[in-house]
Amino acid sequence: MQVARAVTRFVVAPVLDPRLPVAVRRRLLDATGFALPSPRGTRRRRTSLGGVPADRVTVAGGDGPHQVLFLHGGGYSLGSARTYRAFAAHLARATGAPVHVPEYRLAPEHPHPAAVDDAHAAYRALRAVGHEPQRIAVAGDSAGGGLALSLLLRLRAEGADLPGSVALISPWLDLDLSSPTLEANRRTDVLLSRHWLEQAAAGYRAGADPADLRPLQADLTGLPPIHLLAATGEILLGDADALAARLAAAGAPHTYDRVPGLWHDFVLYTGAMAEADAAVARLGAAVRADCLGERRA
Repeated sequence: MQVARAVTRFVVAPVLDPRLPVAVRRRLLDATGFALPSPRGTRRRRTSLGGVPADRVTVAGGDGPHQVLFLHGGGYSLGSARTYRAFAAHLARATGAPVHVPEYRLAPEHPHPAAVDDAHAAYRALRAVGHEPQRIAVAGDSAGGGLALSLLLRLRAEGADLPGSVALISPWLDLDLSSPTLEANRRTDVLLSRHWLEQAAAGYRAGADPADLRPLQADLTGLPPIHLLAATGEILLGDADALAARLAAAGAPHTYDRVPGLWHDFVLYTGAMAEADAAVARLGAAVRADCLGERRA
């Protein structure tokens, strides 16, 4: 864990420096995806989902009847299937399902609602080829977690069939940055800073303030099971805490896995850090239980 913490603080976090041009940050962050191990038997295939470029990632023995639509993080301005090449493979192994990673359009070139539109198109594409909604899980980390929740709310507003399971990892849900953990955890989160989040939020909003940029204030009834995973040392912990409280108040089905002592998006070290391995295994079991009716241990 200490090695991963040091790598995050001194290698990965500097890549997010807002003083760097966004194109440089994107290239550097993509390069980090090749530094982490993928499971043996990983296969990646370039595809398109509703016109959105995507990777389809499978592992040996993990091509089940269910599907995972994974919306990557990166503050709506960074990240790609390349950044998440290793993590997507570990998620495929944990869930036993193909993982689809759409490369939704990024801000600031493409502000809101471009990312939601692309996530919506990708989900609709999975439905269009015959995948039953109960056997689709929507997952996302960081900004991708907020995007996943925005997608759910749009689908519900349309009266569309909702996915069978939702997994939100270290979700960024409050673009107003009002959580007290932004300050309380600023020394324990070795990845994120408030300054970077402020820049990312401004680029994604582009001056707009529609309701689906505030998913924490939405009606959360009638949603599929939502599985939250967050670390107690991350500055976005308050976002996950607030969502868990809102879900509980609404009587909505959910679980909340609060992992002690770690930082934002620690799951990206799956395959190299035992705590990440265990957390992703638990999340995968929850998705399988929802989509396949498997009983969790």
